[in-house]
Amino acid sequence: MSEIRKEIRREIVAVSCALDGAGLMPNKSGNVSARVPGGFVITPSGVPYREIEPGQLVVIGDDGNVLEGSLRPSSEWRMHAAIYAARAEVAAVVHTHSPRATALSCAGQGIPPFHYMIALAGGAIRCMPYATFGTQELAANTVAGLAGRRAVLLANHGVVAVGASLHAAQAVAIEVENLAAQYLELKAAGLEPAVLSDAELARVIEKFGDYGRIERA
Repeated sequence: MSEIRKEIRREIVAVSCALDGAGLMPNKSGNVSARVPGGFVITPSGVPYREIEPGQLVVIGDDGNVLEGSLRPSSEWRMHAAIYAARAEVAAVVHTHSPRATALSCAGQGIPPFHYMIALAGGAIRCMPYATFGTQELAANTVAGLAGRRAVLLANHGVVAVGASLHAAQAVAIEVENLAAQYLELKAAGLEPAVLSDAELARVIEKFGDYGRIERA
């Protein structure tokens, strides 16, 4: 195992445990991956994050075959593979079941650009139609929803965030949950948010530049 892969494995474990501890990927839900030459490293299926070890992660090649690992890869490996194939600038994918964003997804609702921090996601966050977990259909829906974006909601499922690094993708996932909480607070109060104009949103995205080292969409 190369030193680069060892470091990436440690980072994936650290990000997974942090998201679990924050309640965004409780117990065994969600998955995390990072691109490596010839494929990507991904969390295994069915292992609680508080127990996961770097050596348990699975390496999947660009052809979809398992290159390293004795455990089954996450059931959503097809989704990760499709994102990496479609987005050359993406180096990491974080898929969470964070409670508030997932609640919105269960109502089939995305998040409008009501707060400038949505620029981290590249603009309004779409909610894509439901598809069975682990399927190619879900993978295709995810890629479509991420067009021009760094985050997407998956109906009746959860959130996918991408970035130029693991910590960038993690930051987007955390901000999506924060935005979802604010949006739900407004809705619970019977208020409709004032939405930023396309021109203002474009200005904010431009001002963010490489904020947090997250690539532009």
